[in-house]
Amino acid sequence: MIRRWLWLAVVVTLLDQWSKWEVVRHLARPVRLAPVLNLVLTYNRGAAFGFLSTESGWQNALFIGIAIVISVVILVTLKGLTRGQDGLAAGLALVLGGALGNLADRIRLGKVVDFIDFHIGSWHWYTFNLADSAITLGAFLLVLDALGVFKGGGGS
Repeated sequence: MIRRWLWLAVVVTLLDQWSKWEVVRHLARPVRLAPVLNLVLTYNRGAAFGFLSTESGWQNALFIGIAIVISVVILVTLKGLTRGQDGLAAGLALVLGGALGNLADRIRLGKVVDFIDFHIGSWHWYTFNLADSAITLGAFLLVLDALGVFKGGGGS
């Protein structure tokens, strides 16, 4: 089962890293894509929603450790899945790909590159990236699986 879904994690990781590389190379100033969407280069030394971003730097090692543990747990879980658990497998693969994308940033830069800025008027959501989007979508699929939405779901 792991081979069937590992490709999704690899694609997510590669797309995330490519998008961040392009943003860092080319985005000198914010770009408005739509009335509620900008591209803007930011760096996050913390976790989701800027959690611990103002700390002195110790948090990077913590988040690297957490990402490694989560990735190993996901790989072991994926290896143990059987056919019919596609919702669970897809969710885990998306979370894994996102975790690996942000892990690569933390190891290489000591911070995560973010660039997607949704806003309504002057209210801005936290800036995020493709890895964060994959993690969010993966978590949503995991919840749906736990609720039994997918064939073989119900906490499979």
